[in-house]
Amino acid sequence: MNASSRPVFRSDKNRACESMGITPEMAAEKKIPHAAAPIASVTARGRIRGTLAMLGPAFVAAVAYVDPGNYSTNITAGAEFGYHLVWVVLLANLMAMPVQFLSAKVGIVTGRSLPELCAGRYSLPVRWVLWSQAEAVAMATDLAEFLGAALGLNLLFGVPMLPAGAITGVVAFIVLGLQARGHRPFERAVAAMLLIVACGFAYELLCVGPSPASTVTGLLPVLPSGGAVFVAVGIIGATVMPHVIYVHSGLTSRRVDADGPEQRRQALRSVRWDVVIALGLAGIINLTMLTVAAKLFDGTGNAGVVTIADAHGRLGQVAGGGATLAFSVALLASGVSSSSVGTLAGQIVMAGFVRMRVRLVVRRTVTMLPSLLVLAAGLNTTDVLNVSQVALSFGIPFALIPLIAISRDPRVMGAFANRRWVTATMVGIAVTIISLNAALLTLQFFD
Repeated sequence: MNASSRPVFRSDKNRACESMGITPEMAAEKKIPHAAAPIASVTARGRIRGTLAMLGPAFVAAVAYVDPGNYSTNITAGAEFGYHLVWVVLLANLMAMPVQFLSAKVGIVTGRSLPELCAGRYSLPVRWVLWSQAEAVAMATDLAEFLGAALGLNLLFGVPMLPAGAITGVVAFIVLGLQARGHRPFERAVAAMLLIVACGFAYELLCVGPSPASTVTGLLPVLPSGGAVFVAVGIIGATVMPHVIYVHSGLTSRRVDADGPEQRRQALRSVRWDVVIALGLAGIINLTMLTVAAKLFDGTGNAGVVTIADAHGRLGQVAGGGATLAFSVALLASGVSSSSVGTLAGQIVMAGFVRMRVRLVVRRTVTMLPSLLVLAAGLNTTDVLNVSQVALSFGIPFALIPLIAISRDPRVMGAFANRRWVTATMVGIAVTIISLNAALLTLQFFD
């Protein structure tokens, strides 16, 4: 086996340092608190404690699965089509699980993020195309997250939308700054905000009480007429988010130092639980969003003009002030946490594809500008959110296809390359997403 075809395994702790742009000496002196920990020291804590210690990266990814874009698409789906798109939410979350696991696996096995691996695999023009579209979808993501968090501040405290957007940027920057203290404080902060979102919608579920029978009926794969394809594509774009595919591999690449096949298998077993628990929770939240909206607007006659603010007002009429408070707090937590994750994804994408690093404050300022312009223009927040999530769906194949190609390649993954059935499943997911995107384009231009 020549050097060019040798698997890209991390051979020692140096690989973890390389992924963060630091030297082994800096890590040894503990100047960098989030240097990768040896997997042996994690598993030595015992099976349960060791698994718990490995939880975290998927919870960071899962926050993006319940961001304000999910609010807008799920509320629109429930208000306009009742329970008929429940199956789309379930399908999107089921597709997301293997996608995120493969992204995490690539990081664990190789010690590199997906953008770094793409940079070593593809020509410069291809890398720049992948990078440019990744930056575009990152800005679309930021747009959704800033608008949602700003709306949360507006609903909670009456803060005007433009100042609320600026406050969101500052708070998200503070949350992301927790990384300077190590990966655990940042992961815990993001996971705590995910739990806030979960508790908020659990309370709304109890207050509103959607129909279990109608929810089950909604599992039948039917797309109603009247814009259901647009909403379905938006739901998928809000769930299987391209920037999260990149960020998950970056988080796991520096999480632990696993040398040898057995240590990697131990790490991957823990990663599997991380993905199932975190994304399972996100899936339940998304289903709750849609079914609560379906119950709130069932028979009201104004489903076609429903916004997030409308849902907030209707919730107050049906369930009282406690439910509206829970809704607003969950929306704010969702926007702030997912905005931090979006900025982190941008750093990983730029450092990986084009080996450029930009100061965090500069990047934060640039990516928030489109959101502030939208807020200043006074555009309909929910409409902008829905369009941004559809744009994300068109960006998924640009991340998903390289992930499939790299994770199935024995030259990169060695013995951990995908089995044929895994590759076939992933190809099926890619074909499903591309087909829905194509159907939407066909309806838009030829209907």
